[in-house]
Amino acid sequence: MSTTLVRLAGHDGLPLLVVGPSLGTSVEALWSATAEHLGDAFHVVGWDLPGHGRDRWVPSAGGLSMADLAAGVLTAVDALAGPDAAFHVAGDSVGGAVSLQLALDAPGRVRSAVLLCTGAVIGTPASWAERAAAVRASGTPSLVSSSAQRWFGPGFVEREPARSSALLHALSQADDAGYAAVCGALARFDVRTRLGEVAAPVLAVAGAHDVATPPASLREVAEGVRSGRLVVLDDVAHLAPVEAPERVAALVREHAAGAERGAMTVAQVRDVGMAVRREVLGDAHVDRATAAATDLTREFQQFITEYAWGGVWTRPGLDRRMRSVGVLTALIARGHHEELAMHVRAARRNGLTVEEIKEVILQAAIYCGVPDANTAFRIAQQVLADPTPS
Repeated sequence: MSTTLVRLAGHDGLPLLVVGPSLGTSVEALWSATAEHLGDAFHVVGWDLPGHGRDRWVPSAGGLSMADLAAGVLTAVDALAGPDAAFHVAGDSVGGAVSLQLALDAPGRVRSAVLLCTGAVIGTPASWAERAAAVRASGTPSLVSSSAQRWFGPGFVEREPARSSALLHALSQADDAGYAAVCGALARFDVRTRLGEVAAPVLAVAGAHDVATPPASLREVAEGVRSGRLVVLDDVAHLAPVEAPERVAALVREHAAGAERGAMTVAQVRDVGMAVRREVLGDAHVDRATAAATDLTREFQQFITEYAWGGVWTRPGLDRRMRSVGVLTALIARGHHEELAMHVRAARRNGLTVEEIKEVILQAAIYCGVPDANTAFRIAQQVLADPTPS
Protein backbone atom coordinates (compact mmCIF):
# COMPACT_ATOMS: atom_id res chain seq x y z
CA MET A 1 0.00 0.00 0.00
CA SER A 2 1.04 3.62 -0.50
CA THR A 3 1.03 6.19 2.31
CA THR A 4 1.82 9.88 1.90
CA LEU A 5 3.10 11.98 4.80
CA VAL A 6 1.68 15.45 5.34
CA ARG A 7 3.88 18.09 6.96
CA LEU A 8 2.03 19.74 9.85
CA ALA A 9 4.68 21.78 11.71
CA GLY A 10 8.39 22.16 12.36
CA HIS A 11 11.23 21.36 9.97
CA ASP A 12 13.97 18.89 9.10
CA GLY A 13 16.60 18.70 11.79
CA LEU A 14 14.12 18.51 14.66
CA PRO A 15 13.11 15.15 16.16
CA LEU A 16 10.54 13.47 13.94
CA LEU A 17 7.01 13.04 15.31
CA VAL A 18 4.60 10.95 13.19
CA VAL A 19 0.91 11.40 14.05
CA GLY A 20 -2.13 9.41 12.94
CA PRO A 21 -5.87 10.11 12.69
CA SER A 22 -9.10 8.57 13.89
CA LEU A 23 -11.37 6.67 11.51
CA GLY A 24 -13.43 9.08 9.41
CA THR A 25 -11.14 12.09 9.96
CA SER A 26 -8.24 13.65 8.12
CA VAL A 27 -4.93 14.08 9.93
CA GLU A 28 -4.89 17.81 9.18
CA ALA A 29 -8.34 18.42 10.63
CA LEU A 30 -7.56 16.34 13.72
CA TRP A 31 -3.94 17.24 14.49
CA SER A 32 -3.22 20.74 13.13
CA ALA A 33 -4.25 22.55 16.33
CA THR A 34 -1.96 20.35 18.44
CA ALA A 35 0.88 20.53 15.91
CA GLU A 36 0.89 24.33 16.16
CA HIS A 37 2.14 23.94 19.74
CA LEU A 38 4.85 21.44 18.81
CA GLY A 39 6.56 22.98 15.77
CA ASP A 40 9.38 24.48 17.83
CA ALA A 41 10.43 21.08 19.14
CA PHE A 42 9.45 18.53 16.47
CA HIS A 43 9.18 17.99 12.76
CA VAL A 44 5.52 16.94 12.88
CA VAL A 45 4.22 14.88 9.98
CA GLY A 46 0.96 13.00 9.68
CA TRP A 47 -0.62 10.35 7.53
CA ASP A 48 -4.16 9.72 6.33
CA LEU A 49 -6.10 6.48 6.22
CA PRO A 50 -6.95 4.95 2.82
CA GLY A 51 -9.68 7.01 1.14
CA HIS A 52 -9.43 9.74 3.80
CA GLY A 53 -8.04 13.26 3.60
CA ARG A 54 -5.24 13.49 1.06
CA ASP A 55 -4.86 9.71 0.69
CA ARG A 56 -7.28 8.71 -2.05
CA TRP A 57 -5.79 5.22 -2.50
CA VAL A 58 -8.35 2.54 -1.71
CA PRO A 59 -7.33 -1.09 -1.07
CA SER A 60 -8.64 -3.94 -3.16
CA ALA A 61 -11.26 -6.31 -1.82
CA GLY A 62 -8.60 -8.63 -0.39
CA GLY A 63 -8.74 -7.06 3.07
CA LEU A 64 -6.58 -4.69 5.06
CA SER A 65 -4.78 -5.29 8.34
CA MET A 66 -3.33 -3.01 11.00
CA ALA A 67 0.09 -4.39 10.09
CA ASP A 68 -0.51 -3.25 6.48
CA LEU A 69 -1.31 0.26 7.68
CA ALA A 70 1.77 0.32 9.92
CA ALA A 71 3.98 -0.94 7.09
CA GLY A 72 2.70 1.82 4.82
CA VAL A 73 3.54 4.48 7.41
CA LEU A 74 6.99 2.99 7.99
CA THR A 75 7.74 2.98 4.26
CA ALA A 76 6.75 6.65 4.04
CA VAL A 77 8.97 7.49 7.02
CA ASP A 78 11.86 5.64 5.38
CA ALA A 79 11.43 7.75 2.24
CA LEU A 80 11.38 10.95 4.29
CA ALA A 81 14.10 10.34 6.86
CA GLY A 82 15.96 7.18 5.85
CA PRO A 83 15.53 3.49 6.68
CA ASP A 84 17.33 3.73 10.03
CA ALA A 85 15.75 6.94 11.33
CA ALA A 86 14.18 6.80 14.78
CA PHE A 87 10.97 8.73 15.43
CA HIS A 88 8.19 9.38 17.92
CA VAL A 89 4.60 8.35 17.22
CA ALA A 90 1.24 9.62 18.40
CA GLY A 91 -2.17 8.55 17.21
CA ASP A 92 -5.84 8.82 18.05
CA SER A 93 -8.20 5.82 17.86
CA VAL A 94 -7.17 3.76 14.83
CA GLY A 95 -4.17 6.11 14.57
CA GLY A 96 -3.24 4.96 18.06
CA ALA A 97 -3.69 1.34 17.05
CA VAL A 98 -1.35 1.83 14.09
CA SER A 99 1.14 3.59 16.38
CA LEU A 100 0.97 0.61 18.75
CA GLN A 101 1.49 -1.75 15.81
CA LEU A 102 4.54 0.30 14.76
CA ALA A 103 5.99 -0.05 18.26
CA LEU A 104 5.57 -3.83 17.91
CA ASP A 105 6.80 -4.16 14.32
CA ALA A 106 9.64 -1.59 14.39
CA PRO A 107 10.84 -1.65 18.01
CA GLY A 108 14.26 -0.22 17.15
CA ARG A 109 12.74 2.76 15.37
CA VAL A 110 9.95 4.00 17.66
CA ARG A 111 11.44 6.14 20.46
CA SER A 112 8.17 6.88 22.26
CA ALA A 113 4.45 6.45 21.70
CA VAL A 114 1.50 8.58 22.79
CA LEU A 115 -1.67 6.54 22.30
CA LEU A 116 -4.87 8.55 22.55
CA CYS A 117 -8.47 7.35 22.76
CA THR A 118 -7.56 3.88 21.52
CA GLY A 119 -6.90 0.36 22.76
CA ALA A 120 -5.11 -2.92 22.19
CA VAL A 121 -8.48 -4.02 20.82
CA ILE A 122 -11.29 -1.67 19.81
CA GLY A 123 -14.91 -2.74 19.55
CA THR A 124 -15.86 -6.21 18.33
CA PRO A 125 -15.64 -7.91 14.93
CA ALA A 126 -19.45 -7.88 14.76
CA SER A 127 -19.70 -4.15 15.49
CA TRP A 128 -17.14 -3.31 12.79
CA ALA A 129 -18.84 -5.59 10.26
CA GLU A 130 -22.11 -3.81 10.99
CA ARG A 131 -20.46 -0.39 10.58
CA ALA A 132 -18.83 -1.40 7.29
CA ALA A 133 -22.13 -2.72 5.93
CA ALA A 134 -23.90 0.51 6.87
CA VAL A 135 -21.29 2.59 5.03
CA ARG A 136 -21.42 0.41 1.94
CA ALA A 137 -25.21 0.75 1.91
CA SER A 138 -25.64 4.44 2.79
CA GLY A 139 -22.22 6.10 2.52
CA THR A 140 -20.09 7.94 5.07
CA PRO A 141 -22.42 11.00 5.16
CA SER A 142 -24.94 8.78 6.94
CA LEU A 143 -22.55 8.61 9.93
CA VAL A 144 -22.22 12.37 10.50
CA SER A 145 -25.05 12.75 13.01
CA SER A 146 -24.07 9.83 15.24
CA SER A 147 -20.37 10.75 15.05
CA ALA A 148 -21.08 14.31 16.16
CA GLN A 149 -22.59 12.89 19.35
CA ARG A 150 -19.87 10.29 19.91
CA TRP A 151 -16.72 12.18 18.97
CA PHE A 152 -16.86 15.32 21.10
CA GLY A 153 -17.04 16.11 24.79
CA PRO A 154 -19.79 18.26 26.35
CA GLY A 155 -20.11 21.69 24.73
CA PHE A 156 -17.26 21.28 22.24
CA VAL A 157 -19.38 21.69 19.11
CA GLU A 158 -20.79 24.96 20.48
CA ARG A 159 -17.35 26.25 21.59
CA GLU A 160 -15.47 25.20 18.44
CA PRO A 161 -17.93 25.11 15.52
CA ALA A 162 -15.22 25.51 12.86
CA ARG A 163 -13.07 22.63 14.13
CA SER A 164 -15.99 20.28 14.66
CA SER A 165 -17.41 21.13 11.23
CA ALA A 166 -14.05 20.45 9.56
CA LEU A 167 -13.89 16.99 11.11
CA LEU A 168 -17.48 16.12 10.22
CA HIS A 169 -16.88 17.38 6.68
CA ALA A 170 -13.83 15.11 6.42
CA LEU A 171 -16.05 12.20 7.46
CA SER A 172 -18.63 12.98 4.79
CA GLN A 173 -15.86 13.16 2.17
CA ALA A 174 -14.19 9.88 3.16
CA ASP A 175 -14.36 7.17 0.51
CA ASP A 176 -16.92 4.49 1.42
CA ALA A 177 -14.69 1.59 0.38
CA GLY A 178 -11.68 3.02 2.21
CA TYR A 179 -13.71 3.52 5.38
CA ALA A 180 -15.09 -0.02 5.19
CA ALA A 181 -11.60 -1.44 4.64
CA VAL A 182 -10.32 0.23 7.81
CA CYS A 183 -13.34 -1.21 9.66
CA GLY A 184 -12.11 -4.61 8.53
CA ALA A 185 -8.62 -3.89 9.87
CA LEU A 186 -10.08 -2.87 13.23
CA ALA A 187 -12.21 -6.01 13.34
CA ARG A 188 -9.06 -8.14 13.08
CA PHE A 189 -6.93 -6.04 15.44
CA ASP A 190 -6.20 -7.49 18.88
CA VAL A 191 -2.70 -7.20 20.38
CA ARG A 192 -3.63 -7.60 24.04
CA THR A 193 -1.42 -10.66 24.41
CA ARG A 194 1.53 -8.80 22.84
CA LEU A 195 1.55 -5.63 24.97
CA GLY A 196 4.48 -6.94 27.03
CA GLU A 197 6.62 -6.86 23.87
CA VAL A 198 6.35 -3.06 23.55
CA ALA A 199 9.72 -1.63 24.60
CA ALA A 200 9.16 2.04 23.77
CA PRO A 201 7.80 4.19 26.62
CA VAL A 202 4.05 4.58 26.21
CA LEU A 203 1.75 7.36 27.37
CA ALA A 204 -1.90 6.28 27.17
CA VAL A 205 -4.31 9.23 27.05
CA ALA A 206 -8.03 8.69 27.62
CA GLY A 207 -11.01 11.00 27.33
CA ALA A 208 -13.24 10.95 30.39
CA HIS A 209 -16.34 11.08 28.13
CA ASP A 210 -15.13 8.58 25.52
CA VAL A 211 -17.63 5.76 25.05
CA ALA A 212 -15.82 4.13 22.12
CA THR A 213 -12.49 3.66 23.91
CA PRO A 214 -13.14 4.47 27.58
CA PRO A 215 -10.38 5.02 30.18
CA ALA A 216 -10.38 1.31 31.04
CA SER A 217 -9.23 0.57 27.48
CA LEU A 218 -6.24 2.90 27.86
CA ARG A 219 -5.49 1.63 31.36
CA GLU A 220 -5.14 -1.87 29.92
CA VAL A 221 -2.51 -0.57 27.49
CA ALA A 222 -0.62 1.45 30.12
CA GLU A 223 -0.49 -1.50 32.51
CA GLY A 224 0.32 -4.08 29.82
CA VAL A 225 3.38 -2.49 28.16
CA ARG A 226 6.81 -2.52 29.78
CA SER A 227 6.87 1.22 30.50
CA GLY A 228 3.50 2.94 30.43
CA ARG A 229 1.35 5.43 32.28
CA LEU A 230 -2.21 6.67 31.93
CA VAL A 231 -3.59 10.22 31.79
CA VAL A 232 -7.35 10.87 31.69
CA LEU A 233 -8.46 14.21 30.22
CA ASP A 234 -11.61 15.80 31.64
CA ASP A 235 -14.19 17.26 29.20
CA VAL A 236 -12.74 15.17 26.35
CA ALA A 237 -14.43 12.38 24.43
CA HIS A 238 -12.86 10.55 21.45
CA LEU A 239 -10.81 13.17 19.56
CA ALA A 240 -8.37 14.51 22.14
CA PRO A 241 -5.94 16.25 19.71
CA VAL A 242 -8.67 18.65 18.57
CA GLU A 243 -10.63 18.81 21.82
CA ALA A 244 -7.64 19.65 24.04
CA PRO A 245 -4.76 20.62 21.72
CA GLU A 246 -2.64 22.53 24.25
CA ARG A 247 -2.92 19.77 26.84
CA VAL A 248 -2.16 17.04 24.30
CA ALA A 249 0.82 19.00 22.96
CA ALA A 250 2.21 19.39 26.48
CA LEU A 251 1.81 15.66 27.13
CA VAL A 252 3.51 14.74 23.85
CA ARG A 253 6.34 17.16 24.54
CA GLU A 254 6.96 15.87 28.07
CA HIS A 255 6.72 12.22 27.09
CA ALA A 256 9.06 12.52 24.11
CA ALA A 257 11.53 14.61 26.11
CA GLY A 258 11.74 11.83 28.68
CA ALA A 259 12.56 9.32 25.94
CA GLU A 260 15.11 11.67 24.36
CA ARG A 261 16.72 12.65 27.66
CA GLY A 262 19.82 10.47 27.33
CA ALA A 263 20.64 11.82 23.87
CA MET A 264 19.98 15.53 24.54
CA THR A 265 22.72 18.14 24.80
CA VAL A 266 22.76 20.62 27.69
CA ALA A 267 21.50 23.32 25.32
CA GLN A 268 18.61 21.11 24.19
CA VAL A 269 17.65 20.32 27.79
CA ARG A 270 17.68 24.05 28.54
CA ASP A 271 15.53 24.80 25.48
CA VAL A 272 12.97 22.17 26.47
CA GLY A 273 13.07 23.49 30.02
CA MET A 274 12.39 27.03 28.86
CA ALA A 275 9.42 25.85 26.80
CA VAL A 276 7.95 23.98 29.80
CA ARG A 277 8.69 26.92 32.12
CA ARG A 278 6.73 29.23 29.83
CA GLU A 279 3.81 26.81 29.56
CA VAL A 280 3.58 26.41 33.35
CA LEU A 281 4.37 29.93 34.58
CA GLY A 282 3.26 31.99 31.58
CA ASP A 283 5.22 34.13 29.13
CA ALA A 284 4.74 37.34 31.14
CA HIS A 285 6.37 35.94 34.27
CA VAL A 286 9.27 34.31 32.42
CA ASP A 287 9.89 37.44 30.33
CA ARG A 288 10.08 39.52 33.51
CA ALA A 289 12.47 37.08 35.16
CA THR A 290 14.69 36.93 32.08
CA ALA A 291 14.73 40.70 31.61
CA ALA A 292 15.60 41.23 35.28
CA ALA A 293 18.60 38.89 35.16
CA THR A 294 21.93 40.51 36.00
CA ASP A 295 25.52 39.35 35.91
CA LEU A 296 24.92 38.12 39.45
CA THR A 297 21.70 36.15 38.73
CA ARG A 298 21.93 35.15 35.04
CA GLU A 299 23.66 31.82 35.66
CA PHE A 300 21.12 30.98 38.36
CA GLN A 301 18.28 31.58 35.88
CA GLN A 302 20.00 29.21 33.44
CA PHE A 303 20.50 26.71 36.24
CA ILE A 304 16.83 26.50 37.24
CA THR A 305 15.73 26.42 33.59
CA GLU A 306 18.03 23.49 32.88
CA TYR A 307 17.76 21.45 36.07
CA ALA A 308 14.30 22.25 37.45
CA TRP A 309 12.32 22.78 34.27
CA GLY A 310 14.35 20.77 31.75
CA GLY A 311 15.52 18.06 34.14
CA VAL A 312 12.60 17.45 36.51
CA TRP A 313 9.40 19.00 35.14
CA THR A 314 9.88 17.07 31.87
CA ARG A 315 10.23 13.66 33.51
CA PRO A 316 7.49 11.22 32.44
CA GLY A 317 6.65 9.77 35.86
CA LEU A 318 4.17 12.48 36.95
CA ASP A 319 1.85 14.71 34.97
CA ARG A 320 1.83 18.46 35.57
CA ARG A 321 -1.25 18.37 37.78
CA MET A 322 0.47 16.00 40.19
CA ARG A 323 3.67 18.04 40.10
CA SER A 324 1.68 21.14 41.01
CA VAL A 325 0.19 19.33 44.03
CA GLY A 326 3.69 18.43 45.21
CA VAL A 327 5.06 21.92 44.65
CA LEU A 328 2.18 23.63 46.47
CA THR A 329 2.58 21.33 49.47
CA ALA A 330 6.35 21.89 49.64
CA LEU A 331 6.02 25.67 49.39
CA ILE A 332 3.36 25.75 52.12
CA ALA A 333 5.56 23.60 54.37
CA ARG A 334 8.63 25.77 53.83
CA GLY A 335 6.81 29.09 54.01
CA HIS A 336 7.96 30.31 50.59
CA HIS A 337 5.04 32.71 50.15
CA GLU A 338 6.14 34.56 47.00
CA GLU A 339 6.78 31.27 45.23
CA LEU A 340 3.48 29.94 46.55
CA ALA A 341 1.53 32.75 44.88
CA MET A 342 3.33 32.08 41.59
CA HIS A 343 2.60 28.35 41.79
CA VAL A 344 -1.06 28.80 42.66
CA ARG A 345 -1.33 30.52 39.29
CA ALA A 346 0.75 27.76 37.72
CA ALA A 347 -1.49 25.10 39.25
CA ARG A 348 -4.51 26.64 37.54
CA ARG A 349 -2.60 26.66 34.23
CA ASN A 350 -1.74 22.99 34.83
CA GLY A 351 -5.41 22.09 35.22
CA LEU A 352 -6.02 22.07 38.98
CA THR A 353 -9.44 23.40 39.91
CA VAL A 354 -10.03 25.88 42.71
CA GLU A 355 -11.66 23.05 44.65
CA GLU A 356 -8.56 20.89 44.24
CA ILE A 357 -6.26 23.71 45.37
CA LYS A 358 -8.44 24.07 48.46
CA GLU A 359 -8.06 20.37 49.19
CA VAL A 360 -4.28 20.57 48.84
CA ILE A 361 -4.15 23.39 51.41
CA LEU A 362 -6.49 21.51 53.77
CA GLN A 363 -4.25 18.45 53.51
CA ALA A 364 -1.25 20.67 54.25
CA ALA A 365 -3.03 22.00 57.34
CA ILE A 366 -2.86 18.52 58.86
CA TYR A 367 0.72 17.66 57.93
CA CYS A 368 2.40 21.08 57.76
CA GLY A 369 0.46 23.09 60.36
CA VAL A 370 -2.66 25.22 60.67
CA PRO A 371 -0.79 28.56 60.68
CA ASP A 372 0.97 27.59 57.43
CA ALA A 373 -2.36 26.65 55.85
CA ASN A 374 -3.97 29.87 57.12
CA THR A 375 -1.32 31.92 55.31
CA ALA A 376 -1.64 29.71 52.23
CA PHE A 377 -5.41 30.26 52.09
CA ARG A 378 -4.88 34.02 52.32
CA ILE A 379 -2.36 33.98 49.45
CA ALA A 380 -4.50 31.66 47.32
CA GLN A 381 -7.57 33.84 47.91
CA GLN A 382 -5.67 36.90 46.66
CA VAL A 383 -4.27 35.12 43.64
CA LEU A 384 -7.51 33.43 42.60
CA ALA A 385 -9.50 36.63 42.99
CA ASP A 386 -7.20 38.44 40.52
CA PRO A 387 -8.08 37.51 36.91
CA THR A 388 -5.01 39.31 35.58
CA PRO A 389 -2.54 36.78 34.14
CA SER A 390 0.93 36.83 35.62
